[in-house]
Amino acid sequence: MEKKVLHTEKAPAAIGPYSQAIEVNGFVFASGQIPIDPATGEMVQGGVQEQTRQALTNASEVMKAAGLDLSHVVKTTVFLADMNDFAAMNEVYATFFSAPFPARSAVAVKALPKGALVEVECIAVK
Repeated sequence: MEKKVLHTEKAPAAIGPYSQAIEVNGFVFASGQIPIDPATGEMVQGGVQEQTRQALTNASEVMKAAGLDLSHVVKTTVFLADMNDFAAMNEVYATFFSAPFPARSAVAVKALPKGALVEVECIAVK
């Protein structure tokens, strides 16, 4: 098994001992993306919809680093700081994916890094 580390300046740099994404055996495993604007290094302003848009934009850029786009994503996991934000997140999420939609889990968590309201991780196949 050969692992390839993927990185792009168009998504936030890892803020710990992990990679933005790893490619192995035709799969791309992307780390969770929080709504940090890579140009400023700051959390985007606004609520869960603005944050979801930025998190998915970041995820899209990570996929581009693998030569893919979001249509290659087969599974996402959405972490929400508040499950009451699910409908608002889902409204934005639906603008990034089209049928056949990836499988998805959405879970509420106690807290997310840097006080984010949402984090999205993706698994894609080449």
